[in-house]
Amino acid sequence: MTPPRPRPLVLAVLDGIGVAEPAEGNAVLAARMPVLVELRARGLSTSLAASGVSVGLPEGARGSGEAGLLTLGAGRIVKSTRVVIDDAIAANKHGHNVELDRLMQLAVYDASPLHLIGLVSTAGVHSSFEHLLALVDLAAFHEIPVVIHAVLDGVDTPPKSAASLLDRLQLHLEGKNAVVGTVSGRHYAMDGDGRWDRVHCAFHAIVRDNVLGPTAQRSETVFDALSLAYGQGITDAYVEPTRIGEYQGLRGDFLCDFSGTPPVWEWTGEDCGLVFHHRGDGLRQLTQLLGRDGLPDEIVSDLLMDRHHPVRAFREHCLGTLARSSSALSLPVAFPRAPSAACLGEVLARAHCTQLRIFESDRIDHATTFFGGGRELPVEGEFRESVPSPKLIERYDEKPELHIARVAQRAVAAIEAGQHDVIFVHLGSAERVAGTGNRDATKLALEALDVALGTIVKATAAANGALVVTADHGGCEALQDSRGRSQGPHSTNPVPFVLVCDGLDGASLRAGGGLADVAPTILDVLALECPQEMTGRSLLIRG
Repeated sequence: MTPPRPRPLVLAVLDGIGVAEPAEGNAVLAARMPVLVELRARGLSTSLAASGVSVGLPEGARGSGEAGLLTLGAGRIVKSTRVVIDDAIAANKHGHNVELDRLMQLAVYDASPLHLIGLVSTAGVHSSFEHLLALVDLAAFHEIPVVIHAVLDGVDTPPKSAASLLDRLQLHLEGKNAVVGTVSGRHYAMDGDGRWDRVHCAFHAIVRDNVLGPTAQRSETVFDALSLAYGQGITDAYVEPTRIGEYQGLRGDFLCDFSGTPPVWEWTGEDCGLVFHHRGDGLRQLTQLLGRDGLPDEIVSDLLMDRHHPVRAFREHCLGTLARSSSALSLPVAFPRAPSAACLGEVLARAHCTQLRIFESDRIDHATTFFGGGRELPVEGEFRESVPSPKLIERYDEKPELHIARVAQRAVAAIEAGQHDVIFVHLGSAERVAGTGNRDATKLALEALDVALGTIVKATAAANGALVVTADHGGCEALQDSRGRSQGPHSTNPVPFVLVCDGLDGASLRAGGGLADVAPTILDVLALECPQEMTGRSLLIRG
């Protein structure tokens, strides 16, 4: 007799928690995490591949939240946009890309420099250093001057690693009529939770003075800017937006549209630009400001005005992106990607199962777009609950627990209410704290996460539901290398997978699986048919 379908099935995704041997940099084993330890001991447990080709990334690449959650939700390996662009460059086809070619031709026609905007990093999570170099070479082929607006990492890379990478970049720029125009720590340029004042600092340095605030900070070279920051105890991620050398901002002027009554004056930039991220969420807010597109009305009126006149950094069609950052943006996209069909959320909707996704506000893309296979809007029967992330902190290690307890409280309330068949809970605090490189704070974050997970485990058991616990990628277990150097919150290690469900006596989990096998396993537990599009296989071996 087939056992009844468990309700709810709770999928708890622990962001950035992998499995590794004991080592000085293994914050997961150093932290007190009795709930996770007990779960792995008493439940059906295994480890899953969560990096490189197993999640659609290049061979040997560290896992990431985007790639891991895309794979989790799709139930198959989805080739990442990064790899799509890599393949185009390797085949020398990126120069024939319609949008890239259009932007190059526009820059030539307007005698405009090309502004390349993005994270200069070797981590490969949001951008690719090789993509940047290839774009510089492409512009040089068309004899287009290049201005790079370098966002510094220090989160997915060691906190003070920018100098050597910028040195490599400067060497590549020699003889190519290309310069670095600004540098900015990602703390400013890559905020993703509505802290528009931070992002506007980067916008202000890139675009022009006298929009709001004082004249932008300036250094003669990028190395002077780094030296000044390091001397003040500031690491890469927190470098204040700074203009470099003779860079004065975008070319532009006040223009008047006489078609209206009264006529409307507007400051309009005259250059061309490209945001070179292969992952769309990191620079979304800055891209919105630069494109004056998809913004709340109050942001437009507060930050994009000069003496009561609108400011438009780039003319229509003169700013593009490598990858799509939001359907709300109408900017040209060089490598658009269609959402994956028949992902877990869609399969549940077709089976008339209701589902709830719970997450902190600065991880909305992880729980929605990424887990939805690239789909931004909810499917039928899908509900979402966002817990506001703490905004009155400068660094995540100032408040290691963040709002993990509130996320767990919402999950427990939903489990007890009994209104949903499947509940997805994204527990992302530890990964963000790990990005600061602070091992002690990361331990505290992991311990707070374990307590939160414990409340979810208890509530699920009380409701006679099923529980699946896994992670999107590793990182907290490999914070430092053997020499004590910070490695960032991403790793190539496997991640845990635990299944706790009544009616599985004698069952086991097969070894050698990956994140692509999670969705088929969930469908197996729910006795729902796995669609052909899901090429992953259930991990469950029934006794």
